[in-house]
Amino acid sequence: MIKLAIVSPCYNEEEVLDQSAKRLTALFDELIEKDKISKDSFVLLVNDGSKDSTWSIISRLHKDNAHFKGLNLARNVGHQSAIMAGMMTAKEWSDAVITIDADLQDDLSAIEKMIDDYANGYDIIYGVKVSRKADPVLKRMSAVAFYKLQSKMGVESVYNHADFRFMSKRVLDTLAKYQEKNLYLRGLIPMLGFPSTTVDDIISERTAGSSKYTLKKMMSLALDGITSFSVKPIYGIMYLGIIFIFISILIGFYVLYALWSHTAVHGWASLMLSIWFVGGITLISVGVVGLYVGKIYKEVKGRPLYNIKDVLDKNDK
Repeated sequence: MIKLAIVSPCYNEEEVLDQSAKRLTALFDELIEKDKISKDSFVLLVNDGSKDSTWSIISRLHKDNAHFKGLNLARNVGHQSAIMAGMMTAKEWSDAVITIDADLQDDLSAIEKMIDDYANGYDIIYGVKVSRKADPVLKRMSAVAFYKLQSKMGVESVYNHADFRFMSKRVLDTLAKYQEKNLYLRGLIPMLGFPSTTVDDIISERTAGSSKYTLKKMMSLALDGITSFSVKPIYGIMYLGIIFIFISILIGFYVLYALWSHTAVHGWASLMLSIWFVGGITLISVGVVGLYVGKIYKEVKGRPLYNIKDVLDKNDK
């Protein structure tokens, strides 16, 4: 049997936490009865700077239920950093960690299969979404487009996998050595190289509340994923520059021919169009390069990803 920790980042999840706690408690009771996990396995709820009563609910769950521990971050640091904070804390108390969002839209029944795969020698087990009918159409379409774009950009990741995964302690110990500030776990964890496999993850509808993962946050995560693991956008700018030089040479030949044949027409439309088009491409190119420079700026400062304000752990009492 293993001592399992389930890590769930929470941001303004007051509407769903009690329901999720009941489901996780039932899951733990079932797995303990089957001798899959030890009785001291636990759920670590990470409060990511919530503005509602999330931390109060976590404190109550910790007091009333032996399965629950709590981690209160000093401020909101974002989904990826909150997961990292939970994993790095839980790895000191457990043999393995499973990360899952607090709304439990991921398939809880897949957790037993993850544990069995771990017993068969796998250190990382990814939950891969085989059905996303519960997700809005726009979210489904954008997710598929993002995974394909990642692949084209050379980012190593697991298709249709978000942050529902199982990791052994030795994986977490290795992950702790990576000090990146621009954190993108979906690209970072496959780079570790440990034996891995997948389980099916059927997404269900939210039982309460609304998703805190807005389109803006998803776009930001997508941008982080590409620019943190691929330099292809910079190469794209270079190739685009070469294309524009080639086009300008062709235009130059056309201008010389027009002057020689006396067919040149004086006008401003084509000139203005060229200026606006080239100017737009230039601004986009500078922006992409600036994005990489900004990431370097964040990395070299070496600031911590998170600060822990409170820890709720009965073993400390």
